[in-house]
Amino acid sequence: MSISVGCNNTCTFCIVPALRGKEKDRRPGDILAEIEALVGEGVSEITLLGQNVNAYGSDIGDREAFSKLLRACGTIDGLERVRFTSPHPRDFTDDVIAAMAETPNVMPQLHMPLQSGSDPVLKAMRRSYRQERYLGIIEKVRDAIPHAAISTDIIVGFPGETEEDFQQTLHVVREARFAQAFTFQYSKRPGTPAAEMDGQIPKKVVQERYERLVALQEEISWEENKKQVGRTVELMVAEGEGRKDGATHRLSGRAPDSRLVHFTKPEQEVRPGDVVTVEITYAAPHHLLAEGAVLDVRRTRAGDAWEKRNTEKAARPAGVLLGLPKVGVPEPLPAVTGGCAVD
Repeated sequence: MSISVGCNNTCTFCIVPALRGKEKDRRPGDILAEIEALVGEGVSEITLLGQNVNAYGSDIGDREAFSKLLRACGTIDGLERVRFTSPHPRDFTDDVIAAMAETPNVMPQLHMPLQSGSDPVLKAMRRSYRQERYLGIIEKVRDAIPHAAISTDIIVGFPGETEEDFQQTLHVVREARFAQAFTFQYSKRPGTPAAEMDGQIPKKVVQERYERLVALQEEISWEENKKQVGRTVELMVAEGEGRKDGATHRLSGRAPDSRLVHFTKPEQEVRPGDVVTVEITYAAPHHLLAEGAVLDVRRTRAGDAWEKRNTEKAARPAGVLLGLPKVGVPEPLPAVTGGCAVD
């Protein structure tokens, strides 16, 4: 659910401010009313969206508006999970961390874009934080929410990036120990300042750095996922998350920290939106397995809504198919046999 549009930042690699303009915030009452309406229809998880989601409030004159909105979401009966994306380190304040830690339905998951670990590159990007500030935020989040899963975005090969700059990015990745990183090779975006910068990095160099970064993050993701083995977690059952679920006789769901878990399909009916309790038995870099029996199944209003939609869809009469007209010379009519046929 969008809570704002536009962006007040001027990152040199991004075209969004030029396309969408300055940030405009929706009123809190309108947002909460829409969430309550969706929950009434069976929605149990909401993701609050904004180009710089935690800057919410700058347009309405309240610097703590985002943390207040998170806490207000915690008062909505039936809303089981709240997430948000994407925040900006500049606006990530202590009141937001406190709201995350103290609001039960705000999930222990944070996507915090890094982009680069190098102070000179961050300056060239016009990112208004530096490495020390970024790692300080990660430390505060981990102190308040010890089991939080933190993910990030990283750009490799930004104009002017040196090997020393890249090593600083690797340093932050090692220190932050992200559960997941969305990594990108820099590419020019027409209309952005970065596209006209000197020091564009050769493709071969960018590719080599990118492969080193991916290898490091894969190793860390796997190590962090291995820590989940033996834990008992609640999963919200998802639809279409596991491509091999049919062949493996499994279902899939998301843990509170958003990790993807494939679990053994129980004999009891489980619907998307329902919540199951499982024990993690195996870890891979990008998913977890719960190979034992499901410990508990909790039917939810979200599952009821899914079942109702699919029941109504199955009961709907098939429409009349009129066919599509063909292009070209019509096919000859079949020969008439008997009757008044004329040679």
